[in-house]
Amino acid sequence: MGVLFGTDGVRGIANTELGPELAFKLGRAGAFVLTKTTKHTPKILVAKDTRISGDMLEAAIVAGICSAGAKARMLGVIPTPAVAYLVREYEADAGVVISASHNPMEYNGIKFFDRNGYKLSDELEEEIERLILSSMGDIPAVTGEKIGKATVKRTALSDYVDFALKSIDCELSNLKIAVDCANGANSVAAVDALTELDANLDIIHNDPNGININDHCGSTHMEDLCSRVKAIGADIGLAFDGDADRLLAVDETGRLINGDVILMILAIFYQQQGRLNHNTLVTTVMSNMGLFLAAQEHGIQVVQTAVGDRYVLEEMLRGGYSLGGEQSGHIIIRDYNTTGDGLITALQLLSVMKKTGKKLSELAQCMTVLPQVLINVAVLPEKKMLYVENAEIQEKIQNAQKILAGRGRVLIRPSGTESILRVMLEGEDPEQIKTLAEDIAQSAKKYLG
Repeated sequence: MGVLFGTDGVRGIANTELGPELAFKLGRAGAFVLTKTTKHTPKILVAKDTRISGDMLEAAIVAGICSAGAKARMLGVIPTPAVAYLVREYEADAGVVISASHNPMEYNGIKFFDRNGYKLSDELEEEIERLILSSMGDIPAVTGEKIGKATVKRTALSDYVDFALKSIDCELSNLKIAVDCANGANSVAAVDALTELDANLDIIHNDPNGININDHCGSTHMEDLCSRVKAIGADIGLAFDGDADRLLAVDETGRLINGDVILMILAIFYQQQGRLNHNTLVTTVMSNMGLFLAAQEHGIQVVQTAVGDRYVLEEMLRGGYSLGGEQSGHIIIRDYNTTGDGLITALQLLSVMKKTGKKLSELAQCMTVLPQVLINVAVLPEKKMLYVENAEIQEKIQNAQKILAGRGRVLIRPSGTESILRVMLEGEDPEQIKTLAEDIAQSAKKYLG
């Protein structure tokens, strides 16, 4: 990753690490790079989640886009995957989403989609970054009638909901569904779609006020939803993150169903329908060992990638695969969209329940989740990669690998968006892997914090 771009766009604390000045430059440079081959006046979509800093960054990005001679079409608060779809539907030249996804309110981010609805390649991000770091002298200064204009598209949300509804061919009238909207971008879209399908809904955390997005709610804080499902006797709970590109679920007993399990449920169902291209599922190195064992049992091939839904998608495109995703709930179903789409994933999971007549707890028996411990160690940004050079940290990693040989694994991964080193261990004995993970994490904090 470069100086500005991480694994999912540019991200940081709003108005310090990511302020209006940088947002203006990203809008200007992004518009230039993504539209320089067009023969018409370029059109770029701009959307945001519910963070209080969204208005500030939106104004700056739109100004940057217009200063490059492109049209900015503002979509308002809509899910990130909606932009991936609407870029194609509206025949736009690019899309910009202002969101820090699952991160706390004080953060925000900016990510781009190209005209085909895909996140940008490393090469395009590097070109945008180069322009910004070189004072953008290569971008012509347009004047007069060539300056771009900004308009508002008021039907974006309903257009996306209509698109999502086309992905499901059954009603949900017999299902009682608890939904946690994370006070985020799906606070309207998910409710509208599920209501249209006649579901019996119980909605929590769908009253965004600019500062409560992801605040002890949504897919990163599942406690409220787990309790709610049991309290009201729901058939399923659905949890989105702030920008709604993730989905996690809760079965009728109140048990968390993570992205790995959702992937396996869908993979098996699609395999039975002949819809699992090349009989292959794409996932990341963070997926639980139980997924690989379940896939082997069902004769499904698994291809692994680096962490990040962009890398999952790259592999899906390379191999012509139709289903992929992450344990965190980013699930890409290429029959419908070009990025992780929480609402589409939810509708597909609900469809499997309706068509099989099975409870979610029954469907989830398709795989056994092996115990896993994940510790996030706060480190200095400049030291995030130095764990590979530190003798003590490496010695403890090797010791853990030796102890777990054949019965588990160790995965150390620097976050692409935060100053965090992720220490993940997996194995049969929860106490053992917890002790080993804490030992590694202690050394990481000592030398890198």
